[in-house]
Amino acid sequence: MNVESTLRANRDNGRKLLVPYITGGMSDDWCEVLGALGAAGADAIEIGLPFSDPIMDGQTIQEASTRALVRGTTAFSIFRDLDRVDAGAPLIAMTYYNVAYRAGEIRFAGALADAGIGGAIIPDLPLDESASWEKAAAEAGVEAILLVAPTTPDERISRICERSRGFVYAVGRMGITGERTTVASSAGILAGRVKVLTDRPVLVGVGVSTPEQAVETCVHADGVIVGSALVRILLDGGGPEEAAAFVARFRGALDNVYNAAPPVPT
Repeated sequence: MNVESTLRANRDNGRKLLVPYITGGMSDDWCEVLGALGAAGADAIEIGLPFSDPIMDGQTIQEASTRALVRGTTAFSIFRDLDRVDAGAPLIAMTYYNVAYRAGEIRFAGALADAGIGGAIIPDLPLDESASWEKAAAEAGVEAILLVAPTTPDERISRICERSRGFVYAVGRMGITGERTTVASSAGILAGRVKVLTDRPVLVGVGVSTPEQAVETCVHADGVIVGSALVRILLDGGGPEEAAAFVARFRGALDNVYNAAPPVPT
């Protein structure tokens, strides 16, 4: 399922975009969680491919990655698991460049596509070094999603927007992922800076933890990515039902404030 066309259609239909994140392979029922997230109103779903040194991630997602690795999870075991999943929303992989490099960029991109994953985020691969990965991803039909940070100059943001596919990932605050009690002021400022430079959907991630924070962030952004708060529920024993309830709260808050139309069928 194509990421950008789905997100564009939903955004243009008046809907604020919601992309929950879970770590792949962290529990026996993680594939069932995917289906629950899609049914509860996710516009796309981000799947973390566990890595031993997740430099962008805080304690919660590090714990989930460790749990998945202890269970024997690998990127390719996740791809095999996805053969039996219909999440009802586009799937996006998030991992670190070492995983793609060791597999080989062309092989890795092809494996993503074969698993039904439409987009990929590699946060530790800078723009100046990502051309070969972007080419491999494009040839496999995978959208390479690029990131901008609050400190990124406008000229570089413009180049990132031109080359990003799927959407532009606006990192809402400097630092690592994790649950926060407030949204950083940098999130709205950055989203506004990016949106004047591109018509591609702009989603804010890192530091969005509650429905109220999602509503606040979407004043400026097209949508939000929510990870650590959901992963914490799963780490604490929650399953598909709890994950669905979590996403439904965000979906309801966004739709109530922004009077969203239903998603466009894909």
